[in-house]
Amino acid sequence: MKLLKTLAAAAMLAVVASAAQAEDVTLGNLTLSKTWTRATPPKAMAGGGFVEITNSGTEADRLIAASSPAAKKVELHEMAVTDGVMVMRPKEGGIEIPAGETVALQPGGLHIMFMGLNAPFEEGTEIPVVLTFEKAGDVEIKLSVEKMGAKGMGHGNMKLGQDGMKKDGN
Repeated sequence: MKLLKTLAAAAMLAVVASAAQAEDVTLGNLTLSKTWTRATPPKAMAGGGFVEITNSGTEADRLIAASSPAAKKVELHEMAVTDGVMVMRPKEGGIEIPAGETVALQPGGLHIMFMGLNAPFEEGTEIPVVLTFEKAGDVEIKLSVEKMGAKGMGHGNMKLGQDGMKKDGN
C-alpha cells in the first residue's frame, strides 16, 4: 500500500510538472521557450509578457514587433535604472537576438508590454501572442498565465506538499 501511494504521488508530480512547462516553439534558427505572463487584477489596464529566445544560427536576428488579441496595443519594452530611477520605455529598434546566444525577456528587464487589456489575465489560462522577427518572420506563441506576482513560470514557482499535490508557493 505504501508503494502504491508513493507511485501515485510520483505520477501526480510528473503530471503537474509537465503541465507547468510550455512547449518550445522553433522558427528557423530561433527557439522560444519559457513563455509566460502574470495574472492581472480585475481592472488592470496593462501586463507584461516574458520569453527566452535562443538563436542557434550564425547570423543575428531582431525581434521587431508583437501583437495579441488580448490587448489594444502591444509593444516591446525595457526597464532600466537612469539616475537612480527605474524607468520603463519602448525598446526603439526592437530587440537584437545575437547569433549563438539566448536573450531573456523577463521581469525587470526586456519584456512584452500589453496595454489596454481586453480582459484580465487569469491564472491557468494562456495568452496568444504573435512575435515578428526581422529575418525569421512571424511566430505565434502562447504565454502561460502564472499567479499574480510570480517571478517565473511553472514548477519553479510551485511547492508540492508531502502528498505530491500543488500548493501555493509564493
